[in-house]
Amino acid sequence: MIRALAFALLAGLGAPAFALSCLPHDIARSFDEAARAAETYIVVHGVLDFEETALPRVDMSRQQDVPPDTLIPARLTGKALSHDGFVTDFDRAITLNAQCFGPWCAGAVPGTDYLAFLEQRADGYRLTINPCGGFGFAEPSPETLRQVRQCFDGGPCDPAPLR
Repeated sequence: MIRALAFALLAGLGAPAFALSCLPHDIARSFDEAARAAETYIVVHGVLDFEETALPRVDMSRQQDVPPDTLIPARLTGKALSHDGFVTDFDRAITLNAQCFGPWCAGAVPGTDYLAFLEQRADGYRLTINPCGGFGFAEPSPETLRQVRQCFDGGPCDPAPLR
């Protein structure tokens, strides 16, 4: 019995451990990443709509076939951030890029309130989300909205400490 247990333990130690490790999804960290990027971003708070069936699904027996990017037509309706706050109307078709990192894929729910960092591209705006969060914050709290506005206005914008 002990030999069987020892063998099972040793066999398990030789197998690779697969786990997704993400930094905490933090509005200040995302703001800093967008601000430092070569691409141009705008910040919009609104309702995200898209066809939920278009999100990537993982067949665990064919994980290698999961595409890293799934581009989904979407619409974001709300207000863009300016120095006066979220006051500029925004109602546009965008592209939702739902990314997968191996078998872990981004998820989203249509009709959900989002705070989104939208990349301005030649073909329109793109919101990239991933299993760690990316540039979308579902159902942002009033504190999150206050913090992104503070970051935008040049105030304190420190990411939460890593633990």
